Amino acid sequence: MKLTLLCENQVGHRGARTCRAEWGLSLFLEVSGRKILFDTGSSGLYWENAEALKMPIGKTDWIALSHYHWDHTGGLPYHRFKTKRTVLLHPDALKKLDDPVRESLEKDFQPLFSKDPVEMVPGLYFLGEIPRVSSFEKGMYKDDPMKDDTALVYSSDTGCVVITGCSHSGITNICEYAKRVTGQRLRAVIGGFHLMKDNSQVVSQTVDYFLRESPEALYPLHCVDFEVLALFHDRFRSPKLSTGDTLTF
Repeated sequence: MKLTLLCENQVGHRGARTCRAEWGLSLFLEVSGRKILFDTGSSGLYWENAEALKMPIGKTDWIALSHYHWDHTGGLPYHRFKTKRTVLLHPDALKKLDDPVRESLEKDFQPLFSKDPVEMVPGLYFLGEIPRVSSFEKGMYKDDPMKDDTALVYSSDTGCVVITGCSHSGITNICEYAKRVTGQRLRAVIGGFHLMKDNSQVVSQTVDYFLRESPEALYPLHCVDFEVLALFHDRFRSPKLSTGDTLTF
């Protein structure tokens, strides 16, 4: 699996000359010859950056949305696909999407709703609804239970690689479910962890969780406070990835 950050809050070294950044997240995955777009940021910037990076975004086979929030779905109406693509999302997300996004989803795409895991391509799963098992994560955002918040997981030969959007359902909840779906140990996690400096108890217990799990690599980005990013760098040597950066598993 090759993963490219089409959009993140900042621009990385690889994309510094060609890409721009915005608050939001969009990832492009290439797995076993198939191409998957995960989230679309908040505007059409993900598509512009994909073209600048010479990524074959027009050949996307699947689109998956992590949850309904504008900074992950707002770019959908700015697509340039010439034929309808399947968009996979939790059924609760539909009624909460902003009007332009929902209209584009229903007019330009083929929505596929699932609360259950879906194997999009061999070894890559959309997790569906995340069970809340953690004793310290709320698994919600403000007053919204966020049942639509989900993630992807890739089953590699040495463990599972978890790919998250914002982790409103709880980053450890997501990781535990990914392990259950794949039957594998945790190898790596990349995406928004939704960890804030003013919630030190959750941050501390999340760090303890990852120390116990001992994954090979952690890549927190997007919705993680700077102080927490620094903590993950100190404890796990986590690099800060940004728009234009790539990973290969």
